[in-house]
Amino acid sequence: MILFLLAYLGGALTIVSPCILPVLPFVFARADQPFVRSGLPMLLGMAVTFAGVATLAVVGGGWVVEANNYGRLAALVILGLFGLLLLFPALADRATRPLVALGSRLSQNASGGHARSSFLSSLLLGVATGLLWAPCAGPVLGLLLTGAALQGASAQTSLLLLAYALGAATSLALALLVGGRVFAAMKRSIRAGEWVRKALGAAVLAGVVAIGLGLDTGLLTRLSLASTARFEQSLLERLHPDGAMPKAMPGGDTLADMGPFPSLAGATGWMNSPPLTAEGLRGKVVLIDFWTYSCINCLRTIPYVKAWEAKYRDKGLVVIGVHTPEFAFERDPDNVAKAIKDLGITYPVALDNRYAIWRGFDNRYWPAHYFIDAKGRVRAARFGEGHQAESEKIIQRLIAENGVALGAMDTAVVEAQGVGEGESTRRDRSPETYLGYDRAQHFASPGGFVRDARHDYVLPVLAVRNDWALGGAWIVGGEHAVSAAPGARIAFRFRGRDLHLVLGAGDGTQPVRFRITIDGKAPGTDHGLDIDAGGNGTVTSQRLYQLVRQQGPQERVFQIEFLDPGAQAFAFTFG
Repeated sequence: MILFLLAYLGGALTIVSPCILPVLPFVFARADQPFVRSGLPMLLGMAVTFAGVATLAVVGGGWVVEANNYGRLAALVILGLFGLLLLFPALADRATRPLVALGSRLSQNASGGHARSSFLSSLLLGVATGLLWAPCAGPVLGLLLTGAALQGASAQTSLLLLAYALGAATSLALALLVGGRVFAAMKRSIRAGEWVRKALGAAVLAGVVAIGLGLDTGLLTRLSLASTARFEQSLLERLHPDGAMPKAMPGGDTLADMGPFPSLAGATGWMNSPPLTAEGLRGKVVLIDFWTYSCINCLRTIPYVKAWEAKYRDKGLVVIGVHTPEFAFERDPDNVAKAIKDLGITYPVALDNRYAIWRGFDNRYWPAHYFIDAKGRVRAARFGEGHQAESEKIIQRLIAENGVALGAMDTAVVEAQGVGEGESTRRDRSPETYLGYDRAQHFASPGGFVRDARHDYVLPVLAVRNDWALGGAWIVGGEHAVSAAPGARIAFRFRGRDLHLVLGAGDGTQPVRFRITIDGKAPGTDHGLDIDAGGNGTVTSQRLYQLVRQQGPQERVFQIEFLDPGAQAFAFTFG
């Protein structure tokens, strides 16, 4: 019952979220009509359609995305017609014969004509609007979809999603009732029903155009009309369901009981192994390693995980890598398979594209290690780099508890090469820095970002550590920046031994050449693994590129120039 209440309250909060904006023109277009026969069936159609599509997403996985895209296209056509009929009622008479009656009736209903509003036509418009509704996937909706992924689709899942949708419909109903009175009073006072009807038609068409251009899930969801995430998060903390991992991290020699082994059923695929289950792993000591292949911290940790797996495999240790993507390209199974092969990973890897396993563990970090005993209880967790000696002792202790004699054992031999070879011990190195505007910091180009549009940026002099800037033609999106012409540049004043940049080629087929400098000169002996001493390199796939490796940490000015257009730049990391 608590979860149903939480879902309902989470849905009710969408009335103050920017993601509800595309729906409002379609709702208020019927504000001057009887609520029971017009507004109510439309909102019910929205709620039921949303719950149905969300349930199909749980059942069907990836294929339903395409199906929903076709549904959105059909809905855009229906609502576009609705808007045109509001603007030009005469168009209904020119439609083909099978559609004349329906078009005229929709026009009369929407414009408040003499014909009485039809419950069925309002329900139809509600269904169409529900297909277009792209609500903000905040913590509450994320919790519901995660639970569905972990436990499978069920009647309870559909009812929870329906409760969420009904919460949103309730908020819209209240707004519609109040708005309806204001709307009616306005019509009586100024007698401008024709203009009001045309304005509503224009608003509906503007909404259709915005949705067709993707603004409902892009720009509008980034507007800050009101923030509901904090309130939703407080609801989750007070009504958190049982089974999620606690935030405690035992230290020293303490191995606490942190709860049962969360389910692995939410994996979207498996590599190097058939699907594994928590129940099937009883009797084994299990190490869960959360990672993603463009994360430098993960790459520096993987050699230790591989060494532990090889050393303790015959002692009853099972290592499972859970690949939870940070960037969109990391969701591609082919990209992950290539990374697994390049890294020499032979243990099972679960693909966690929906973050189901991540949320089941209540995880927050890359990399993160969870240690599970033979009884299926989580006994310890370690986050981030380091802790190698301590982590190996935990493995040894859990194996011993399982009745396997280890005797005197040395620390596992780790052979790390490439970007995984060692790390800088300095803690004053530059922080991880994202190039998409959603998470960017310290951006120094004059005028700031021009979002989602081509713009010619100017490189300033970078005098402050950790400042970075763009030069030349770029299109900056929420997750990454794309070079729009030859000669596009990025500059960064950094401190560290190593500099890495997550890069990709725009169309995935044509390589992109680039050249780097350090303090205005070729890197020479300070070049990274992915370039030569002259600073030349090529982007051939979406991954992390090591561009600078110095003898020790220094403060330098790095610059990269892309000789071809189409380079995708995601994030800097430093060692």
